[in-house]
Amino acid sequence: MTVEITYRFTFQRGAVRAVPDNPDEAVQRLNAGNRSFSEVVKLAGEGHAARSTIEFDSRLLGLDGDRRRIAPQEPFAAVLGCADSRVPIELVFGEGPNELFVVRVAGNSLGADVLGSFHYAISHLRKSLRLLVVLGHSGCGALTAAVDVFLDPGGYLKIATNEQLRSIVDRQLIAVQASARALARAYGSDVMDRPGYREALIEAAITTNAALAAHSLRAALGGRGLQGMKAVYGVFLLDTQTIWTPQAGSSGLGDPPADLAGFRKFADALLESERIASLLATG
Repeated sequence: MTVEITYRFTFQRGAVRAVPDNPDEAVQRLNAGNRSFSEVVKLAGEGHAARSTIEFDSRLLGLDGDRRRIAPQEPFAAVLGCADSRVPIELVFGEGPNELFVVRVAGNSLGADVLGSFHYAISHLRKSLRLLVVLGHSGCGALTAAVDVFLDPGGYLKIATNEQLRSIVDRQLIAVQASARALARAYGSDVMDRPGYREALIEAAITTNAALAAHSLRAALGGRGLQGMKAVYGVFLLDTQTIWTPQAGSSGLGDPPADLAGFRKFADALLESERIASLLATG
């Protein structure tokens, strides 16, 4: 089984993809890149030859004809990803150097350093930046730890004196609590007795956390020059290498809820999704 993904840098301007002019074009490009990547992995898993070549503008590396220079930063999207090594952001989206401004932290937590990094991107990279992305992923360790603390509060004692680890878990608990309440509302108070409850709660919390982070990122930076940009979110599924959101079971990045009513609709779509329902049923 071989997967071959080639990054080819060329001086031929017509051979490379155009830089997105607006947020919608940026979303379409990232979604297309992920579809291509997941298809290559799927073909390899089925025993087929799996090859993909992506053309890039050589100027992204500072190469321009016979001249060598330091390329300016020109990303079209700023991405908040998890620190998990199984989610290589550029590869997942089929992008290369100088196309994504990537910030990675366990559990997609919106701490001061993360917000400061996005503030920098918005302030200094406005010429090229079109999109803010929060990308969670299935099986997230930070959210799993928060779920386990929620289900067994006594386990919190193990991290109570570790301020750094505790701060990560603390930030995730709101998404866990909200997901647990939504599950109980949708499936009844005895939902905790189902064999797949823990797994369903973990995945629901991961999706809720990503959507909430995108909403919060937009709200926190709304007064700092977001005109011409928007914030989106998604969850990278490790088993299929695809990006997912619960709205109608869609594949690809989606818009986060804008208000409380939107979050209620989001919760309904999430808990009615085949993904969460199947986890509850099978465990």
